[in-house]
Amino acid sequence: MRERALRLLARRDYARQELSRKLAPHAESAQQLAALLDDLAAGSLLSDQRYAATRISSRGARVGDARLAYELRGKGVAEDVVSEALAGVEDELTRARRVWQRKFAGGPPAAGDAAERARQARFLAGRGFSADTIRRVLRGHLDDD
Repeated sequence: MRERALRLLARRDYARQELSRKLAPHAESAQQLAALLDDLAAGSLLSDQRYAATRISSRGARVGDARLAYELRGKGVAEDVVSEALAGVEDELTRARRVWQRKFAGGPPAAGDAAERARQARFLAGRGFSADTIRRVLRGHLDDD
């Protein structure tokens, strides 16, 4: 089972709970699995902090904080680790502006074009950006902090 865990970890980082789910069918007992995971964590081969940082760096340029937090929580990463990892990332407004500019190079929708404004807002919301961030991007407050 240790060799299986090392093969998995050699490909990419895993959250503790995610690796536990993958290894559970191959474990003889829950205690054996817990001991293996503790051993891997003690040897710095398994780290939820490193997993969260890696996941945020790979997905952060395309999605908002809410989506990143949701994905990390879904993999079993603790809330304090998620908050700490999100604190060290580029601000959401800058990322949202970059995603929006790539998708909608024509600029913000015209003042009376509610359908286009709604379409752009849905796109950003689907990416997990907050309502306040979406509002600021669509209003064109590019210099706001």
